[in-house]
Amino acid sequence: MRWTGAVVIFAMSFAASVLARGAKYSAMSDYMMEPDAEIALAKSAAPENISGHASVKVLTATGYKVAVEGNNGFVCVVLRGWGAPTFTPAGNRELVYDSKLRAPICFDPVASRTVLPYQELRTKLGLEGKDPEAIASRVSTAYSTGELPKMEGVSFAYMWSADSNLGPGIGAWHPHMMVYAPYYTNAMLGNNECGGAPCVSDDAGTPFTVVVIPMHGITAIKAKSVALQK
Repeated sequence: MRWTGAVVIFAMSFAASVLARGAKYSAMSDYMMEPDAEIALAKSAAPENISGHASVKVLTATGYKVAVEGNNGFVCVVLRGWGAPTFTPAGNRELVYDSKLRAPICFDPVASRTVLPYQELRTKLGLEGKDPEAIASRVSTAYSTGELPKMEGVSFAYMWSADSNLGPGIGAWHPHMMVYAPYYTNAMLGNNECGGAPCVSDDAGTPFTVVVIPMHGITAIKAKSVALQK
């Protein structure tokens, strides 16, 4: 399914506005999955030649734990709403409250060492019930003090799953690459609209900048588990 930039922006704005009305966390059980289903969903983020040799982490009540030991340096996980932007777009930070959001992603070896710890900290703070502002403040402190590794180079992650749920009105977007490009802005890419060309989607101009590259012509990957939870 192909989305135009205008449709993507509308859907994300709509999702954020809905969540912002009286937003609060659901019961923690709503964020959890059956482990085998979570492993299958995590692996669906990338082609078999990558995910078949990757480590897999699953969410527990205290954070992500290793469920499968890999040997290629990649790590696959299913991010929840706590993977929302830390700073911008401001409205999309409210996606932390969406207990149905499931974002399978496979981090390359560099992102596994740099981006994954950042996402794990955000998850830990979400599990503690922190709101978006508190999460942003804590992340900023952790980065400035060296608790989080420095984002000093570009890294990548696969998001090719057909079974993702990236939020209300979006569902499973078509396969794309996540490029972690510190301090990039969309102007540096030509001010592209997200959907048809590479664009900055999250946290522009910060160490946590995300560039999204749609992979047109790539078939989305179905999770293999019949127990996949929706």
